[in-house]
Amino acid sequence: MYMSARHQEGLAHLLYGINSGGGFVALTGEVGTGKTMLCQCLLQQLPSQIDLALIFNPKLNAVELLAAICDELGVGYDKNSSTLKNLVDLLNLHLLAVHASGRRTVLLIDEAQNLSLDVLEQIRLLTNLETSKTKLLQIILVGQPELKQLLRRQDLRQLNQRITARYHLLPLSFEETQAYIHHRLTVCNGDPELFKPGAIRKIYKFSSGVPRIINILCDRALLGAYSINAKTITPNIIKRAAGELLTEADDKSPRIATLLFLIVLCFAGVAIYMVGFHPSIIFKDKKVQTANVAKPVIKPEPAITPKQAEAPVQTGQKIQPALQNIIPKPKIDFNAWIKDPGFTLNAALLETLKIWGKEPIASHPSDCNDVLEAGLNCLLGKGSWKEVLAMNRPVILEFPLAAEEKRYAVLTGIRQSQSLVELHGDKSFSLADILKSWNGYYLMLWKSPRPHMTVIYPAQNSDNVLWLRQQLDVITGTQEAVKNPRFFDEKLKKRVINFQHQNNLMEDGIAGAQTIIYLDNISGSTDSPHLKVTD
Repeated sequence: MYMSARHQEGLAHLLYGINSGGGFVALTGEVGTGKTMLCQCLLQQLPSQIDLALIFNPKLNAVELLAAICDELGVGYDKNSSTLKNLVDLLNLHLLAVHASGRRTVLLIDEAQNLSLDVLEQIRLLTNLETSKTKLLQIILVGQPELKQLLRRQDLRQLNQRITARYHLLPLSFEETQAYIHHRLTVCNGDPELFKPGAIRKIYKFSSGVPRIINILCDRALLGAYSINAKTITPNIIKRAAGELLTEADDKSPRIATLLFLIVLCFAGVAIYMVGFHPSIIFKDKKVQTANVAKPVIKPEPAITPKQAEAPVQTGQKIQPALQNIIPKPKIDFNAWIKDPGFTLNAALLETLKIWGKEPIASHPSDCNDVLEAGLNCLLGKGSWKEVLAMNRPVILEFPLAAEEKRYAVLTGIRQSQSLVELHGDKSFSLADILKSWNGYYLMLWKSPRPHMTVIYPAQNSDNVLWLRQQLDVITGTQEAVKNPRFFDEKLKKRVINFQHQNNLMEDGIAGAQTIIYLDNISGSTDSPHLKVTD
């Protein structure tokens, strides 16, 4: 199996959602991008104490779905007189028994965009099955972009607010398409150079990076090459293969076939427009031609220097530290300190909300739903120490212990000259000790510069796009004249990619959470708390 950076990121979201427990996890992606493959991969990496119920055919009514869940978990029921209440009661008893034995249960529903509204509401109610301290059932929804639109409905807002982790699986980039084809050929002991570079470019052009279409094109191209006794796959062979695939439905209608072909090419772009949230958390190195970025016309808010991040953080201008005397020498053993059972994710969220000046929710455990109610957003990710520091926000770090236990601590400051890290505002520890125990996962709270703006996609037409243009104009010191500044066109996408390249972000041309945070930092925003940093 070939795991691109995007597939690894998607799998990391699924595993993190399962390990953190409670609420919903949503994985969306266009047709053929590998969502079901990730589900199968997840089965091989589940912790041993997890029971998983898989539903691959969600076109069921509420009773049928509950019956299917009971079948997956081995819950006995009367198939001749089963009712909604009976099935829920039996399922609740089973989940309580499983929880008492130290195990957890996860429900994964594939093709979830086919769920009816009634069934979705019943699924939401299943998350109400809980003890006084924890939920008994974790639910993962996997589906096409239509699922995202479905969850945005006003009558499903309660379910949408309970989604604690979201990820949209994008098609492969050109470099990943090339690596994918080479990988498949290598696995079958073939020649990895069988496809000429020009042929791979044609495959990427016709498939837009969708793995399923790549497979079909390559298979047809191999058959075509065999039929003419060709030793390598050329661009012309790929063109003929694409033509055959698009004209099989109606050989007498070449114009219709061409139209279908154009629709395939545009489909990935339409999918991007339909997506809502895309936490970009795995960074990749990719060579892109970029223009020189001029110095900003204004000075940025103090942030973290490359020296402080232990690696260069390229931006449109230098980021200076806010010098404060904040951290004493370490006096506490970190390995002993972090084992405190009080360092839960809930406690860390409450601590972070206090830093933001938000009133903590005392009546029930805090989660990302409470964060949304407080006017903030959750950014869940896995990255390097440098990447976390570069975003310059208080951040919750995850530390795994033995026996599948985890602890969570809030990073609030650093002292680079002494290699110290400040946790929970008044405790300092050696950076080396932190890095030995931290697994790379983090949860960051952030505030959008504009209400409800968490991601800006190409082809959008909104005031959010206007804000994006203005931020880039400030950074480059230039103002580009466009007919419709509220429209996210290809030229603006190139400017976003250029900014992402300069800052070592994923170069996808989408202004997601991390890109927005970087832009907000450089613009000198004072609405957000920053890490307290000193040399």
